[in-house]
Amino acid sequence: MLFDVVGTLGVVIIIATYVLLQTERIRSDSLIYSALNAGGASMIAFSLVFNFNFPEFIVEIFWIAISVFGIVKALRR
Repeated sequence: MLFDVVGTLGVVIIIATYVLLQTERIRSDSLIYSALNAGGASMIAFSLVFNFNFPEFIVEIFWIAISVFGIVKALRR
């Protein structure tokens, strides 16, 4: 289903972002890092609307909120 594709793509984005961070291709305080995390988490949260899992949904909501904080912090610099 479409929601599975979207959720899987979100997982790929989050994993790829973590790989980029660990290989020092992006910095944890960069706008792109927070934006990729927010986008990936939003895609996973979208998929959870159709196949709900409460604990995972809570994780994604916090992941999005923390990423938005990072985005705002990066934009203020």
